[in-house]
Amino acid sequence: MGMLSGKVALVTGASRGIGKGIALALAEHGATVYVTGRTVTPGVYPLPGTVGETAAEVERRGGKGIAVPVDHGDEQQVEALFDKIQREQGRLDVLVNNAFALPEDLTEPKSFWEKPLSYWDMVEVGVKSNYVAAWHAARIMVPQQSGLIVATSGYVGVTYTYGVVFGLCKAAVDRMSRDMAIELKPHNVASLSLWMGLTFTERAERVLQANPTMKTQTVTNPSVGSSVEFPGRVIAALAADANIMQRTGGTFITAEIAHEYGVTDIDGKVPPSLREQRGAPIYSPI
Repeated sequence: MGMLSGKVALVTGASRGIGKGIALALAEHGATVYVTGRTVTPGVYPLPGTVGETAAEVERRGGKGIAVPVDHGDEQQVEALFDKIQREQGRLDVLVNNAFALPEDLTEPKSFWEKPLSYWDMVEVGVKSNYVAAWHAARIMVPQQSGLIVATSGYVGVTYTYGVVFGLCKAAVDRMSRDMAIELKPHNVASLSLWMGLTFTERAERVLQANPTMKTQTVTNPSVGSSVEFPGRVIAALAADANIMQRTGGTFITAEIAHEYGVTDIDGKVPPSLREQRGAPIYSPI
């Protein structure tokens, strides 16, 4: 039996990228994983991956995968998702808030007034969506007196990276995770955020291939990157930690937490922390 056998997890935005990697890493430890995303049919999105394909891979990795098509900008769909989890499982142990409305041209070197106002969609699906999902998750976790809510974030929360709204969103989810932790702590439910660093998602690979000069920058130098499964391996260790409440309210650098738990990437290595180069988290555990 895996260390997460019997645990129920929800990973939002898991058709591909970091969300998919997290779902697969949790599956390897025996978790039941609900996978959400908007892509259902292969080929309709420029990048590969669907919720069904991720759920199928979860099954192959040893977990139970349940695909649920969800637009996290639609509160009714989100409510239906949590109703489904409550009805089918009667519990929820881990929520990973990963869904994010990432613009196609995010990395283009333009100022905020040169980019469309639609960039604000990152706030809708990336900040508000985190709050809505956590609101529903808390209504399951608080009565059961256990649970873990994780927000995927990054150094961009304290260091300018790719634009105003992107940084605003990540700083917001770090603070939201902390304040949720204060209110959830009396109920033995943990809330924290994780800084990922460069992760080799399908989108990141495509961008690096199209812009080779980015490989020489600290933010996007492949030597500091990780696979999409590395953050999930760290989250699995956090979810299995009987003392997780000692971390609640904190913002953590994934590479540093990996060292503490003895977690490695799929290649056996641990990506470096960029604390000195890119900044340190603001929030310590409460």
